[in-house]
Amino acid sequence: MIKIDSRSSRPLYEQIINGIKENILKGILQPGEKLPSVRELSSLITTNPNTVSKAYKELERQKVIETIRGRGTYVSSDYKPRLEEDRMKMLKEEIKKIIIEAHYMGIKKEDLVELMNSFYEEVDKNSLPEGSEKE
Repeated sequence: MIKIDSRSSRPLYEQIINGIKENILKGILQPGEKLPSVRELSSLITTNPNTVSKAYKELERQKVIETIRGRGTYVSSDYKPRLEEDRMKMLKEEIKKIIIEAHYMGIKKEDLVELMNSFYEEVDKNSLPEGSEKE
């Protein structure tokens, strides 16, 4: 479900947040679908339940998921990605780091753009309603 890299410099709770968002965008998780409980997910990815709880709280704050007391945690049925100024700033910094690293590795701009386009196509393809075709 979610890939966690314990050697990454990115905090575990951020990896959980990004993993859940990626699964939603790819259509692996559907709106209204029940997520594993904090304890279930923490045992699946072998991390502390407090870390999963922190990720779930942030996803709730962003209205990506919703918790119904006594029933569980679900993907929000009306979730729509939205821009937030501070998150956009972070994204720009991440993109800058990627470009610097790619340049250092000798990757040409055209190859990096092609790679980004392929990721966009993968996400777009998986987020289309069933039976729809991208033109």
